[in-house]
Amino acid sequence: MSVQYPGDYEAKKLIVELGRRLYERGFVASNDGNISCKVSENEIWCTPTGVSKGYMTEDMMVKMDLDGNILKGTAKPSSEIKMHIRVYQENPEVGGVVHAHPPISTAYACAGVPLDVPILAEAVVQLGEVPLAPYAVPGTQEVPDSIAPFCRTHNAVLLENHGALAWGPDALTALHRMESVEFYATTLLNTKLIGRMAQLDREQIDVLAMRAMGTTRPGPR
Repeated sequence: MSVQYPGDYEAKKLIVELGRRLYERGFVASNDGNISCKVSENEIWCTPTGVSKGYMTEDMMVKMDLDGNILKGTAKPSSEIKMHIRVYQENPEVGGVVHAHPPISTAYACAGVPLDVPILAEAVVQLGEVPLAPYAVPGTQEVPDSIAPFCRTHNAVLLENHGALAWGPDALTALHRMESVEFYATTLLNTKLIGRMAQLDREQIDVLAMRAMGTTRPGPR
């Protein structure tokens, strides 16, 4: 079955809407964060650099190929588009990528702590574990290199001392997974504050995974 990509207009409109959602939820501050959406096997639309995600318009978007060449648009893409491109290169099934700085999950990233405690059924089903990619200087080639090992086996990753990155078969799913990352981190933090935590056991995790994906191992869908 062939992949159904959105058209250019639909992709740009969706990116603007997702940026607004990120901004309104407080997942980004100032001009932070970036979003991309795949429109063909080798082409994506992405957010420009230096613009608040809450105040973007369709004409600001930049079209690129997966070699990093700009195809359309007058703005400059974010230097962090390198990690988006790496996700697409590592996992051709990905159709959208979202990078943001949600407060609680970013705090875990800054503490150097992955989200790998199975306490929330929804997180097990939607995310599996959220590993920690080792620190890399933002905007450099070190960032895509740090996330490459996780692109086929996970749905999201924490970027140490930086933020979070989520991906999916389309850009909207990537946003939903980013929301799930933050909810997972918030719930985990609250259980630590309460001082008690009921973890799911292996059998419970396997049942959840089988119902969601037909497999015993949580992972990309």
